Amino acid sequence: MNKSDMVYFNNFKECVDCSLRAAHFLEDVLSNYNIDTIKEQVDELHELEHEGDTKRHEITEVIAKAFVTPIEREDIIEISTKIDDITDSIEDVLMHVYICQVPKIREGAIEMVRVAISCCETLKTIMEEFVNFKRSKKMMENIIRINDLEEEGDQLYINSMYNLHKNCKDPLEVVAWRDIYGYIEKSIDTCEDTADIVQLVVMKNS
Repeated sequence: MNKSDMVYFNNFKECVDCSLRAAHFLEDVLSNYNIDTIKEQVDELHELEHEGDTKRHEITEVIAKAFVTPIEREDIIEISTKIDDITDSIEDVLMHVYICQVPKIREGAIEMVRVAISCCETLKTIMEEFVNFKRSKKMMENIIRINDLEEEGDQLYINSMYNLHKNCKDPLEVVAWRDIYGYIEKSIDTCEDTADIVQLVVMKNS
């Protein structure tokens, strides 16, 4: 792999690292929730989301100038966009907590965010191995792990939504938490989607 090819794989790693930092930040905010500081925390998380956007734009500019790429241009763009969607979903979680003025964080949300963190960590390992995809067993092991984590996230989502509808009598709170849980689930699902795209790229190029 030559130096010019490495820029794509390095960019994937940097973008996933941005998603991982955003997920850790979200978990910290929700675990130590203070409604009085939530606006500043939303702004701080937005800076991380903006960093991810910038990295995605950087790779788009590189593709535009490149004569050849190590994998198909469409695959590079799709992977980059999916990773950006992970960070966007994480930001949307905190944005909805702020907009809906949630007074207290439900434990199910924190449990789901921790699964999202594990997904981002696993996806980061996948991206570290991606450059050696023709020889890496570790990459395929972690793609399988993300599938398992996504199933764990699905079960937590189902349990959280069940408990919400069973125990919550405030319709506005129900609506707020439907969206919040939905965005956390989306971040987890998008990690799996990204890993699935990587797996398809490996199959096409092996």
